[in-house]
Amino acid sequence: METVAPYLGDQGLLRLALTHRSYSAEVPGEEPNERLELLGDAVLGLVVAEHLYRSLPGVPEGDLARIRAAVVSSEALAPIARAAGVGEALLLGRGEERSGGRSKASILADALEALIGACFLDGGIERARALVLDLLAEAISAASSAVELGDAKNRLQELSARLGLDPPCYEVSESGPDHAKRYTAVASVGGAVAGRGSGRSKKQAERAAAADALASGLPPCRAWEGQGATEGREGASRPSGDGRTGPEGPGGA
Repeated sequence: METVAPYLGDQGLLRLALTHRSYSAEVPGEEPNERLELLGDAVLGLVVAEHLYRSLPGVPEGDLARIRAAVVSSEALAPIARAAGVGEALLLGRGEERSGGRSKASILADALEALIGACFLDGGIERARALVLDLLAEAISAASSAVELGDAKNRLQELSARLGLDPPCYEVSESGPDHAKRYTAVASVGGAVAGRGSGRSKKQAERAAAADALASGLPPCRAWEGQGATEGREGASRPSGDGRTGPEGPGGA
């Protein structure tokens, strides 16, 4: 708790933020941290959204929302809470203690949000902002630079438009029983297969196929893109090793 302690001086709020409902159920008079968690969740979302807005000018709303979602998820918050010593400081009921509650991601993430809420009540938005950015700086940086962020289908459509091609087409097939369907998508651009992907829903499969197409560099479009670059240089050509013009010679292959 050494990371949190400098930002939160009210020991009553600190205790409240660390009180799990299993403890309050066993100890009369102890309030659980759930109300603080609600407040902290809102403060966390605001601080992260504001920080992303100011530090990533020009990034579209959709990408900002995805970065924020990645940063404030339980999966992202739990290891941060664990590293800050939140698990050891939690007040848990006997049953939750026996079941390993100190290491449960959901409990750790909820307690961290409660601590942020407590910090907000104790010192206002500026102190809460300082705590959030101190704790989450690395997570925000990692999420902001993650290549998988953004809607791959939108990016593939934008790239197709820049290349002067029709919008991508997706063919989706399904397999497996009704309770465990698996979908496979094939993305085609410029009349050629550009990527494949699968997922538990049609949308996931299509996004995976679009991401695969983007990662592959759209092989069917490379010749067109090279031609566009050549025309942009007013007809300049790239000599090949045998003196031919362009990748396939004057007349192509």
